[in-house]
Amino acid sequence: MHDQDAAQKKNILKTKVAIIGGGQSGLTLASILGRNNVPTICVDRDPPALHISENFDLRTTAISYGSAQVLKAAGVWDTLLAEACAIKDIDILDSDSPVLLKFLIDDVQKDAFGWIINNRDMRIALQQKITTHDQTAQIAPDQATDFTAHDEYIEITLASGTIIHADILVGADGRTSFVRKHANIPTRKWPYNQRAIICTVAHEHPHNHVAIEHFKAEGPFAVLPMSDDADGTHRSSLVWTEDYDGSVYAKENSLMALSDDAFNAELNKRFPDTYGAVHMVNERRAFPLGLEHAVDYIAPRLCLIADAAHGIHPIAGQGLNLGMRDIAALAEILVDAHDNGQDLGTQDLLETYQRKRRFDNMAMAAVTDALVKVFGVSFPPFRAARQLGLKAVDRINPVKKFFMKQAMGTSGLLPHMIKEDEK
Repeated sequence: MHDQDAAQKKNILKTKVAIIGGGQSGLTLASILGRNNVPTICVDRDPPALHISENFDLRTTAISYGSAQVLKAAGVWDTLLAEACAIKDIDILDSDSPVLLKFLIDDVQKDAFGWIINNRDMRIALQQKITTHDQTAQIAPDQATDFTAHDEYIEITLASGTIIHADILVGADGRTSFVRKHANIPTRKWPYNQRAIICTVAHEHPHNHVAIEHFKAEGPFAVLPMSDDADGTHRSSLVWTEDYDGSVYAKENSLMALSDDAFNAELNKRFPDTYGAVHMVNERRAFPLGLEHAVDYIAPRLCLIADAAHGIHPIAGQGLNLGMRDIAALAEILVDAHDNGQDLGTQDLLETYQRKRRFDNMAMAAVTDALVKVFGVSFPPFRAARQLGLKAVDRINPVKKFFMKQAMGTSGLLPHMIKEDEK
């Protein structure tokens, strides 16, 4: 599979692409490359069995229509679609006003704006898929401790003592990326003094495939439709943002400080009556929110993708979807170079990747940052103007369609594997 010469005695593995990070992003890239016969090694610090254990990650992910095309390229979309729940309509509210903006799937003539998928289901599908590729290997549990770029390869040292020689190193190791830090790539970042409370809720009546984004001064309240449970229970995923600066006062008044009964009571106050009685069905988890963006996505013979390169507020639901665009763009560059017998880690290729992705990601970071600030203002005249703006968008078809394409992940600087489906 991978060339191993006399240096094998030193436990040196040779490959074309070394991916550090075996989460959703790293595995998706590994699977696309594997399906295109690009020799790839994916390294992850956790054993694969941990990531697919029943209670490892109870979160869900909103997959846009555009990202579904990337998962098709990875060979897992048909498997995921069987368990996914389609988002067919989106209701947008502001403060205590009724629905101000409504996106209808009939207006865009597609199957869905996106889908809600369990993180665990995605991990299982990707984990199984990469084992079917002859040119793909996974090393886990293990982690990178050092790397050095040379003229013709990059050398990566793992904690186990294994050494990898690759054309290119891809950092897919999340917001606290070792690859980014070890390459001395700085980031620009700031906290929002907010955190997202995430859980799954059950409700009496069906959601009818409607997603709700309710903007409030303290942060958005998002309800995302999930597939019914095995016993037919109607379910949705909740992302409830609260102000949180870590102070004693914030901790004492946090949604996380409420008993389960008190939290359920608050849920029933905020959910639309159409859902009927609502209660949570798994534990609440809290995640701090902030913006972070790498100053560069590349260094000699390495690049960053997804959360290792950028992290944004979930207000627009585009976090992983931006990462999927990174994956699509990079995969296209690497597959094309490999098919043409080129070195995959040249500066020209790295700069092409950065040029394709950095501006798009910066633009989305700016948009989400602006949304956080605009919808965080409760001053009545400002709120009234904001609501008039949403109503105007709802009535002006070209503007409304632009925002619908944004929600679907099919606008902006698109990689070909997303763009081709839009023709």
